[in-house]
Amino acid sequence: MPAKMQHGKSHQRVAVVTDSTACLPEQLAEKLGITVAQIQVRIGDLVDDEARVPLTKLVDAMRDQQDVATAPPDPGAFFWTYADAAAAGVEAVVSLHVSTDLSRTAEAAREAAAQVQVPVHVVDTRTCGMSLGYAAVAAATAAAAGGDARAVLSVAQQSFRRSSELMYVDTLEYLRRGGRIGAAAALLGSALSVKPLLTMADGRIAPLDRVLGADRAVRKMVDIAVDRAGDAEVDIAVEHFDAPERAQSVLEQLRAKLPKVRRFLLTQVSSAIGAHIGPGALGVTVSPVWEPAAGFAR
Repeated sequence: MPAKMQHGKSHQRVAVVTDSTACLPEQLAEKLGITVAQIQVRIGDLVDDEARVPLTKLVDAMRDQQDVATAPPDPGAFFWTYADAAAAGVEAVVSLHVSTDLSRTAEAAREAAAQVQVPVHVVDTRTCGMSLGYAAVAAATAAAAGGDARAVLSVAQQSFRRSSELMYVDTLEYLRRGGRIGAAAALLGSALSVKPLLTMADGRIAPLDRVLGADRAVRKMVDIAVDRAGDAEVDIAVEHFDAPERAQSVLEQLRAKLPKVRRFLLTQVSSAIGAHIGPGALGVTVSPVWEPAAGFAR
């Protein structure tokens, strides 16, 4: 179904669109006027927008080894989203999406963009999760300040290119089933007690480290996040898939170790991502704050 267009203030020149792998909490997306196109999740013969698939139903299906898959939004959903933006009077649309090595979402967006009158800038961000989410937040903030398409694109690119996406998974099995494992396949032969840490590199899920035991692996992920943040001002997100207590613990550890954080966010990971990384997975996004030069919006 078409994504619901969020209408910004009357002076806004650019509409910002992303997809649900950005893991943006619904209230934040609404507040900033970001339209979120829904990735499709299939459980057996049932296909629906991921936001409409109950978490417990998806987790139970995965643990029962049912057939679970994902698919990009239909181009028609993007078409109506872009058409709504044009009708609202914006000059352009900036549409930010998950890496094409993980999903064909950007392709669906480009197909729709070719059929509307308003200019649509479709961007393959080469990432996913809140690295994409914070890029959409940065873009929407620039758009709300009156930025034109060039300024909004520049802010978004600065955000996703400087962000780090760190992932802990209990097992690589779900990534293997979904064909998203990439270079991390080298870790498949590890003993069950050895837990993989992953990252995004060149648009793909790649190995970062492997650590003996889940608790040690999560602590190591926290240490890596702190190291990547350094002394810079950053935005931090902790994402989880059916692991709220462990995610809260990670958030508290990061709060204690990172004094220069502008924004902390704790969020449930997108079900479309969760379907590939599996229950118990965690993610940490480190997104350095980039302030555009004065007058960028003119």
